[in-house]
Amino acid sequence: MHAARAWFKRHPVAVTVIGTLTVAVALVIGLWDKREDFTAALGETPLWLIGAAAGLQVIWLIARSEAWHVCVGAAGGEVDRRRLYRASAIGYLGNLFNSHFGMGVRIAALRRSAPRDSPPIATLITAEMPIIVIEIVLAAICSFTLIAPLDVAWWAPVGFFAVALAIIAGFARLAHRKRHGFWAGLEVIRGLGSRNRIIALVIFATGSQVFRNWVVLQGLGVDISVFDSIALLIAAAAIGLLPVGPTLGVTTSILILGSNGVAVAAAAGALLTATGALGALIFAAWALVDRMRKAPDEPDPLPALTHPAEGASIPAVVPAEFL
Repeated sequence: MHAARAWFKRHPVAVTVIGTLTVAVALVIGLWDKREDFTAALGETPLWLIGAAAGLQVIWLIARSEAWHVCVGAAGGEVDRRRLYRASAIGYLGNLFNSHFGMGVRIAALRRSAPRDSPPIATLITAEMPIIVIEIVLAAICSFTLIAPLDVAWWAPVGFFAVALAIIAGFARLAHRKRHGFWAGLEVIRGLGSRNRIIALVIFATGSQVFRNWVVLQGLGVDISVFDSIALLIAAAAIGLLPVGPTLGVTTSILILGSNGVAVAAAAGALLTATGALGALIFAAWALVDRMRKAPDEPDPLPALTHPAEGASIPAVVPAEFL
């Protein structure tokens, strides 16, 4: 068991690939009899729907990047918004494979492009935590939407909310008692203005994802409510902790919306994944063009993943894929 755990830590990309292939094969087997319905559902997707979904994904990426910029600035970083957005764009491409991997790429890219202006790696990791905590709280508040699709007990959302409150209290206490080193990343929690700004940005980013889910599914003819769209987002965040990679959208759609037809639900999940990737590519394309126009003395933000800055490795943490 110890040897297997060590191998998983040394080969995160391989774990993601294996997990992705396993889920993909299972989905192909399960959907083979529905392949004609699945193809028809994707083939009838209008271009405006693809454009709208990709555009909403870009909006989420920008809002999420701005929230990260506020956290990094509060933690002592002096990175300008443009360089941080470029590092963020590169990292969110990594999210297509795994959210842990994507966060590691973002941090490595920022450290490489702004080694003097960005906080140490440990501080950058904790600077992500306030965003994640807010997303967890939002998921707990809206967890009642999981009662119908997953047959969750009515008291479970109450328990989730109680746990979320305990997490908030714990982080607030840490933020006010520990201010240096690793814990400097929680600085954003201490200031009322920056804290409110983070909360507003995360709510806006989450709302854009909920609306994207609703637009895509309505466009495919799936009659869902906003609550179903929220449940889909929460399920995606939970399953995103696993190394399922690009099959995340299909997996969560079938789990939450399977009662509306497995083929249509799978097509909706595939479209959400495809337009999410398209949005990430658009954001990364902007970063590439902007990097080509950079000043001659500005470092290249492309991360050296085999030799992270300061000789440190990027540990996996709970993702913000509240996707």
